[in-house]
Amino acid sequence: MLRRLEAVAILLASFALAAFVVSHRPWVEHALGQLGPFAMPLAIVVFAIVASAPFSVTDALAIMNGVLFGPVAGSIVNAVGLVLAAMIGYAIALRTSAAFDVRANVERLPRWARHFRIGSPMFLMAVRIIPGLGGTIATQTAAALRVPIFVQVYTMCAVAIPICTVLAVFGDAASDYIQDHVVAPVQAYGEKHHIHFPHRRPRPHVTFNPLNPFPTRNPDRPVKP
Repeated sequence: MLRRLEAVAILLASFALAAFVVSHRPWVEHALGQLGPFAMPLAIVVFAIVASAPFSVTDALAIMNGVLFGPVAGSIVNAVGLVLAAMIGYAIALRTSAAFDVRANVERLPRWARHFRIGSPMFLMAVRIIPGLGGTIATQTAAALRVPIFVQVYTMCAVAIPICTVLAVFGDAASDYIQDHVVAPVQAYGEKHHIHFPHRRPRPHVTFNPLNPFPTRNPDRPVKP
C-alpha cells in the first residue's frame, strides 16, 4: 500500500510540475532570456523535467528552444534534454511500476504495436510513436520489465530527437517569417497611415559557438527593423 501511495504521489507531482511549466511558457521564455550564459543549461533542465513527466507534451518547449536559441543550439538543447529525460523518467518509473499493469496497458495498444515482443527495442520505439500515452506506456513497460537503461535511452531518443529537431527548426523559421511577413508589414502600414503600434524590439539572429555556449549576435546578418 505504501509503495502504491508513493507511486501516486510521484505521478501527481510530475503532472503538477509539467502543468506549471507548460502553462507559464511565456514567463519561462522571458526568464531564460535574462539569464545570460545560464540560459541554455536551465533550458535543458526545464526540458528534461517536463519531458520526463508522465503524459507530458514537449512540442511547445521544443519550438520555444528553437525560437530562443536558434535551430542548431535549440536542437542541441532538445537532444541533451531528451537524454536526461529518458534517464529521469526511467528512475521515476522504477518507483511507480508497482502500480502499472503491463498486460492491461499493452492490450490497449493498436494491433500493429503488439506484433513486437513486449519490452524489445522495436516494441518500445513503436509504442513511442503513438501520441499521448505512447511514451509513458513505453517507459513504464521498460521499468516494469527492468529493461536496461541504455535501451530506454536510445529507444526514446531515436524517436523523439528527430521530432524535436524538426520542431526547433520550425520554431526558428516561423519566428523569422512572422517578423518579416506580419510584424514588419503592420508596422509599415502604421507608419504610412500615422497609426501608432506598440514597439517591439526585434529578436536578434543568433549563432552557436561551441567555445561560447550562449548564443551571440551574428554580425554577418543584420537585424531587420
